[in-house]
Amino acid sequence: MRAFLSTVLLLVTPLAPAASEPAVVTAAAETPPLYDDEAGGYANGDDPAIWVHPTRPGRSIVITTAKEGGLYAYSLSGAQLQHLPAQPPPGDGHEPGRLNNVDLVRGFRLSSGAKVDLAVASDRGRDQLRVYAIDPAAAAAGRPPLTDVTDPAVPFVFNATQEEVDEARTAYGLAVSGTRVVVSRRHQTTIGLLQLTAAPGGKVTYHRVRTLDLPSTFPLPDGTTWVPCGEPGELPQIEGMVVDRGTLYAAQEDVGIWRLRADLTGRPALMDKVKEFGRQDTYDPATEECLPGQDRGYGGSHLSADAEGLTIYQDGDDGYLLASSQGDDTFAVYDRDDNDHLAQFRVGPGARADGAEVSDGAMVTSASLGGAYPEGLLVVHDGADAPGDGDREVTNFKFVDWRKVKDAIDQ
Repeated sequence: MRAFLSTVLLLVTPLAPAASEPAVVTAAAETPPLYDDEAGGYANGDDPAIWVHPTRPGRSIVITTAKEGGLYAYSLSGAQLQHLPAQPPPGDGHEPGRLNNVDLVRGFRLSSGAKVDLAVASDRGRDQLRVYAIDPAAAAAGRPPLTDVTDPAVPFVFNATQEEVDEARTAYGLAVSGTRVVVSRRHQTTIGLLQLTAAPGGKVTYHRVRTLDLPSTFPLPDGTTWVPCGEPGELPQIEGMVVDRGTLYAAQEDVGIWRLRADLTGRPALMDKVKEFGRQDTYDPATEECLPGQDRGYGGSHLSADAEGLTIYQDGDDGYLLASSQGDDTFAVYDRDDNDHLAQFRVGPGARADGAEVSDGAMVTSASLGGAYPEGLLVVHDGADAPGDGDREVTNFKFVDWRKVKDAIDQ
């Protein structure tokens, strides 16, 4: 069943005074570089998840996606523990797997009755979910901790045929809500809700519960309608998402952050807007870029398109929502309860790692992970790892001690 939104609640933010410079935090560690070329296995980092070990938090692991490069697992020092390749094409002329976003399920019951933690990733190349069981004993011993438990017969998430999958309107962003998974659709405004279920032989499958289309056009206070710029036939897509206490926060890249029920019922509200909201850019087919139009003052003050990775820092009943403001290489911090904007920071170069730029995914935990991260850890994608290697596109992930982020918020 699909719900369509005919009306939208827009929170029109008045022009704000010029903001002070964002605070700068530095990373305590980083992962090895990933290279998006043939020699590097077309590994392009995107999204992290932090799995906290139930009895040995210092042996917790960071799991990341690398698109066609597959899935990686790292120790808290940033050392690689495991690499699992993406799925090959299902046949000649079809798309290979491309793992895009990843999140975690706690205590999933398999068909055997055993409970396991899972890492669930969106495969935008195959329009499927890939599911991996996490072995605490292997993680504690520093061995490869992930096993692929995806049912071979899993369905497509959004499409009906392989030919439709090859058109690339496929599973994209992803967030877990209990044993349900919210998935966005590439180049569309559709969000789908999937239910994970146990399959025979210790495998995991899923079925679709419902879908929802967020708006693709927006009424403005001057009576006009704004259509975000994009390539012909492409709608303003959603990628970064997180679920918190039954609420889904979804970042529509060129629009802003939506707040809605995690079961995709009810009426979404636009919590915050990108600075470019309402600016009528024009697509230039020669450059395949959008040329900036006039800024009419309808945008927000905290997010520079694209609005990207979202994550929740839980401090009891309190905490923060963090959002990647990709266009200006910063992160916006909002109060977890009332969603008021509190601070802005960037991950800059330090003694142990360079900074994070054009960041896609992010994840934070408030769990104490030992001496290095006693109050929690923030992991962010770096879309331009330095030093570079000629013309090779290089990415990786930065590990930031939460205490530094807390100091930045309190400034």
